[in-house]
Amino acid sequence: MKKSKYLFLPALLISILLSYAELVLAQNSVTPAWSKNAIWYQIFPERFNNGDKSNDPKPDDMEGAWPYFVPENWRNHPWTSDWYKLQPWEKETGKDFYWNAGLRRYGGDLQGVLDKLDYLQNLGITAIYFNPLFESPSLHKYDASMYRHIDNNFGPNPEDDEEIWATENPADPSTWKWTTADSLFLKLISELHKRDMKIIIDGVFNHVGNTFWAFQDVIKNQNNSNFKNWFYIKSFDDPATEENEFDYRGWYGVKDLPELREDGNGLIEPVRNHIFAIVKRWMDPDGDGDPSDGIDGWRLDVADMVNHKFWKDFRKLVKSINPEAYLTGEVWWKDWANNKMFNAKAWLQGDEFDAVMNYRFTRAVKRFVSDKKLRINAVTFRDSILSIGKDYPQENYFSLMNLLGSHDTERLASLIVNPDNLYDHYANPQQNPDFDVRKPDQQERLKQALMAGLQMTLPGAPMIYYGDEAGMWGGDDPDDRKPMVWPELKYETEKSHPSGKHRKPDPVYFDLSVFEWYKKLISIRKSNKALSTGSLNFNYVDAKHNILGFERKLNQNYVFVLLNNSAATQTVNIPVSKLNVKDLLIDQISGSKFFSKNDEFKIILFPYQILILK
Repeated sequence: MKKSKYLFLPALLISILLSYAELVLAQNSVTPAWSKNAIWYQIFPERFNNGDKSNDPKPDDMEGAWPYFVPENWRNHPWTSDWYKLQPWEKETGKDFYWNAGLRRYGGDLQGVLDKLDYLQNLGITAIYFNPLFESPSLHKYDASMYRHIDNNFGPNPEDDEEIWATENPADPSTWKWTTADSLFLKLISELHKRDMKIIIDGVFNHVGNTFWAFQDVIKNQNNSNFKNWFYIKSFDDPATEENEFDYRGWYGVKDLPELREDGNGLIEPVRNHIFAIVKRWMDPDGDGDPSDGIDGWRLDVADMVNHKFWKDFRKLVKSINPEAYLTGEVWWKDWANNKMFNAKAWLQGDEFDAVMNYRFTRAVKRFVSDKKLRINAVTFRDSILSIGKDYPQENYFSLMNLLGSHDTERLASLIVNPDNLYDHYANPQQNPDFDVRKPDQQERLKQALMAGLQMTLPGAPMIYYGDEAGMWGGDDPDDRKPMVWPELKYETEKSHPSGKHRKPDPVYFDLSVFEWYKKLISIRKSNKALSTGSLNFNYVDAKHNILGFERKLNQNYVFVLLNNSAATQTVNIPVSKLNVKDLLIDQISGSKFFSKNDEFKIILFPYQILILK
């Protein structure tokens, strides 16, 4: 057998090639440094801000979305109305609030986000995660009609955008153009980057909507469709019968959401190729090799339902376009019915995601602070937090998205008002008749402040769900998707209940005190890098009195966090030997000074108070 000529390559060249391969692999595995210092803000576009009323959705824009019916006198919903109160056209349906909620449109759009960038920057936000922005007839956009265009009702000229769609071949990227909504989105990216803010968007690549262009072709052409293999088709329609036998697999059985087909390598090749073209379009819009005009990464929906092999190839593509891009996965419930969450380590091995949405953190904080009967003490909370750090690689640990609420769960304020529910289980009045819809009282606001304090001082990048910083409350979907409360608007008092129950009226307004608390915490975190990437040591734990103290340390930057998770004022005596400070501690929140005496610090803690000491 003739020996390969490659065996005689100079050893130096082989060494160079191997070194280059190692460099590429290393670059592929590195989590971007910026994500470890990020302050995230989640925006649900339809409900954040209506900056352009001329593009508000019309009945035609909702065609194909549940409940497949629009009342004759339907209108866009008044932004400042009582959330549970039915409008006249809603009453005409004869249906309850939760049926009508799917029909509501409030008109949030990209111009609305542009108009509020100063607000976000003032709060201290450095990175934005957008729920789906792609064209879809629903309010939530998790049922995409196409990935190649931003929803036309988020842009300045919906009618012109529809005309542009009609000139394209959706299967051929060379025919794709830029709509007015796309262009406004690219402007938003530019404006965010000018402010040194990052942006990631929702990638929903497990399923699409039943209005998705390829699925519509299957509906039309059945077995003759070029896209029939993109989906799990159970049976085609027999034109010889009156009955429509067409059947297919939907996500969790939901027919509105046809699942994309996978093989042993993940999404099948034609679907993969289409999605990869979408990735390139939004990460490097002008295709010049400079990703600065594109998005900074992806949040990947129901990521555990897509084969690992696909995500590995997905990461390679993303990092080849922008090595500093960030990938985070929704890896959440392993067994929702039995309240078991995933240990997401399998997705954090350097070849898939940089992070996951850290719902394990949420649950631990909930049990520690807001629960009563199911409450855990300071020792158990410490162990819960440390277990996350042990489970996940250090490279990813500081980039985890530490959230306390989202579009898929009850809001933080309502989670506190309704203690002892299992997290994300039966958390609105439709699912749980005993769920309390009221706003938090004074003590519950103290708990919210403490929970936000933990979020801003423990490892992992904090993520604020829009409006939590403004004092908003609400149960699980759809009640977590109320229109944003802005200080310049006057809101109707909440008096209505979805089940007709009596409730005490709750005034709705932008809560400046809550906002200033979040702003202060964010400022402290950004000023102390130890709170982002410093080591964690729980050096004072009192389970009996639920007092907790922990230090974060990065080089010479040292921060000691001390909190009282009880309704009673308590005095704590901390030996100097437990701290890296001998004489003086200064609270970064209030400016209060604590001097040591007899080799200990005597500190009085008010109910649910947190101190950030240096």
